[in-house]
Amino acid sequence: MWKKYNPNPANRSTGDCTIRALTKALDVDWDTAYAMTAAAGFYRKDMPSINRTWWYVLRENGWRMELLFDRCPDCYTAEDFAREHPTGKYVLGFDQHTCCIEDGCIWDSWDSSGEIPIYYWHRE
Repeated sequence: MWKKYNPNPANRSTGDCTIRALTKALDVDWDTAYAMTAAAGFYRKDMPSINRTWWYVLRENGWRMELLFDRCPDCYTAEDFAREHPTGKYVLGFDQHTCCIEDGCIWDSWDSSGEIPIYYWHRE
């Protein structure tokens, strides 16, 4: 259900979870995902790490966000989401983390399967 995934060229795994998730979701390398997010931040006059900045990147690439607040917020985990979505790509957002799920597998630099997602992105 979880596969170790860290496309960061320096093998770092803190502070860049959105960039790592974008690489998998958009099929681009780390440098490209970072540049896309930095450009969006520059264009929008906001920081690349701010949700609305990287959300803009997804939105501009045909993705749409759905909220999960009504899905048992204390017990519905990333693993549950992955199990319920055996096909397709999704970007899951947690309180302080982001990861990508592809074909029912959680792609992340650490096992985030027990995290509680708040929202998810999917391609329209």
